[in-house]
Amino acid sequence: MQTVQKRDDFILFHLAFPVTNILDTKRFYGEGLGCDIGRESPQSVILSLYGHQLVAHVMAKLTDPQQGIYPRHFGLVFSALADWQALVDRAAAQQLTFYQTPKLRFPGLPLAHHTVFLADPFDNLLEFKHYLHPEAIFGAHTYNQIGDPDSLEVVR
Repeated sequence: MQTVQKRDDFILFHLAFPVTNILDTKRFYGEGLGCDIGRESPQSVILSLYGHQLVAHVMAKLTDPQQGIYPRHFGLVFSALADWQALVDRAAAQQLTFYQTPKLRFPGLPLAHHTVFLADPFDNLLEFKHYLHPEAIFGAHTYNQIGDPDSLEVVR
């Protein structure tokens, strides 16, 4: 179970995404990541990912998995390295699929951040990050690096 500050004066993020069955969804997100399970029907389930609403919708057929981490993935930016590491440790202990193992991206730059990618059973990719310098989350405009250059595919 995830620890979330309970407030009624903040804005929640909501994301809906495709899955092929509810049982594997609850195993990965509930047991694996520690999401609280909300309402569910045979066709969908609501999950709380650190207080943000995820809604998994059952689809008969999923699109083909993307090649690499771009363009589609979702996740969280942790403000504390210990919280990021706790999630990485939990994912390893729960034997979740690491699409990319934990690493430090842009070491030595103000953009430096810890990152890890997980893949759910339906090929949805999740990225979890922690920035060494919080101002780089939205700022550091003098730099133009975004993502992994080796993972970018040019679309024409």
